[in-house]
Amino acid sequence: MRFFAYPEILPLVALVPLAAFVWAFLRARREKALAKISLRVPPAGAAGLQMALVAVGLMLVFFAAARPRWGRSSQKLLSHSRNIVVAIDVSRSMLAEDVMPNRLARVKADVADLIDSLGSDRCGLVAFRHTGVAISPLTSDHAFLRGVLESLSPDSAAKGETDIGSAIRESLRVLDSEAADDDASPSHDGSHNAIILISDGGDLKGEALQCVEIARRRRVPIFTVGIGDPKRGATIPAENGQGVQTYKGAPVTVKLEEEPLKKIAELSGGRYVPLATLSTAETTLGAIYRRFLRQVAAAEQNEEESALGERYQFFLVPGLALLMAGAALSKGRFRLERKTR
Repeated sequence: MRFFAYPEILPLVALVPLAAFVWAFLRARREKALAKISLRVPPAGAAGLQMALVAVGLMLVFFAAARPRWGRSSQKLLSHSRNIVVAIDVSRSMLAEDVMPNRLARVKADVADLIDSLGSDRCGLVAFRHTGVAISPLTSDHAFLRGVLESLSPDSAAKGETDIGSAIRESLRVLDSEAADDDASPSHDGSHNAIILISDGGDLKGEALQCVEIARRRRVPIFTVGIGDPKRGATIPAENGQGVQTYKGAPVTVKLEEEPLKKIAELSGGRYVPLATLSTAETTLGAIYRRFLRQVAAAEQNEEESALGERYQFFLVPGLALLMAGAALSKGRFRLERKTR
C-alpha cells in the first residue's frame, strides 16, 4: 500500500537542507573575503533566520506535494449503471459461414465491441443450446468479460435442440443473483436491466413465451439480434471436421429464423435488430447498444469507497506560512559598507 501518492517528489525534501548548507558555506566564505577588503555585511543573524524559515517551509511544501496518506477515509459515491445480460446461442448452426468467418466468430467480435461501449454498466454472459448456462456474472471488469468471451464455443452449453426459453430464464436468474448479492430481495422492477439475446432463431417451444411474459412483467426488455442470412440456407461443418454435416445423405442447411426473435422483442418491449452480414458501423453490437440500450433507465447506486486519507494539508499550510514569514524578513540586496577608521 502506498503511503505517498507521488513518492518520486520525496528526494526534493532531502535536497533542501543540503542547499541550505551550501548557502551557509558560501556566505561564510563571502564574508571572509569582504572582510579582507574592509567591507562588511549586515549581521548574519537575520539572514540565517530567513534561510531557516525558507528551508523548513520548502521541505514542508515538497512533503505535501508528495501527497502523504494515512488512516482510513470513506465517502459515498453515486454511480449510474445498467445491468445487461448477453445470451449467446452456441448451437452448431452458429458455425455456418454465411457470415464471415462464421456466425459465432462474428458474434464474439461484436460482443467484444459491445463490452468496449459499456462504460460503468455491468454485463453478464449466458451461453445456450439445449439449456442456458451462466458463464459470467454481472461485472464491469472488461478484461474478465473478454477472456470468458474468447473461450466461448459450442461446448459451452449442453447439446440438444436450441431452447430459447432456457436462455431467457437463466438471464433473469443472473439479474436476480445480482440483487441477492446486494443484500436485497430480488427486485421485480427491472427498469435498469436488459437482456440481449443473440441467435439464428428457433421455435418458441416449452416455457419460452412464459419466460418472455415474466421479463415483460418485470420490465426487463429483451433486445433480440438475428445473425445469419434469412433467405438462403448455409451448411454447417461436420462435427469431425471433415466436410459438412449431413442428414440422410443430404447436406444440412440452416438460415436465420427471424419471426421468433421478432416476437420475443415485441412481447418484452425490446427491439429486434438483424446483424448484417457485412460489418458496418451501424450494425455492430456496440452501435446497437449506444442506439437502443442507453434508453434503459440507469440505476442510481450509492457505493462507499474506503481508502487512505489524504493528509497533505497538514504540511502545506504551515509550509506556506513559513515561506511567507521568510519573505517578510527580506530587505532586498545586502548593502556593502566600507569600514570607518
